[in-house]
Amino acid sequence: MKDFVYLASQSPRRRQLLEQMGVRYELLLATPDEDTELLERVMPGEAPLTYVKRVTQLKLEAAVLRMQKRQLPLAPVLCADTTVALGRNILGKPENEQDALRILKTLSGQTHRVLTAVAVASGRRRLLSVSVSKVRFAPMKLSEIKAYVATGEPFGKAGAYGIQGLAACHISAIQGSYTGIMGLPIFETAELLKQL
Repeated sequence: MKDFVYLASQSPRRRQLLEQMGVRYELLLATPDEDTELLERVMPGEAPLTYVKRVTQLKLEAAVLRMQKRQLPLAPVLCADTTVALGRNILGKPENEQDALRILKTLSGQTHRVLTAVAVASGRRRLLSVSVSKVRFAPMKLSEIKAYVATGEPFGKAGAYGIQGLAACHISAIQGSYTGIMGLPIFETAELLKQL
């Protein structure tokens, strides 16, 4: 067994959190010919918890296959997916400025859930854990939302915000895992790695 894990994620926050944990990693990223967006499509009527588990498992299997195809040294593979949900509605990554405005208007003054699934593969073993947290946004004026969108921070993030950035100015309460909301719950990740 190698003393590192493959991280199948482009997220700089996930890298930062693994470094915080003292976990050595090597990136195992998709090539342009892999359709990673296809993996993240929501099925009609799919519940947020079902969705985040399914997508994370699909990402994990794609990453394991990538490791094998590239004939890389065997090591555990880790991946994660974060989903923002208001009720049963999944709020994905914004497609453009208008979409980011729509998502943030929806979250303003509301409490929503952030579900982050983390999965690891080692040989034939597959382990998965889900962190569910609650985040409350204070009511935001349209001018505040527009100013936030103009920073560019909402793009590439589920729910159109990053808790570790400027959005924190509008978050009145959280319940659960701060690192889970960032995109990689440290406690759950450490537990999974211990089990391996």
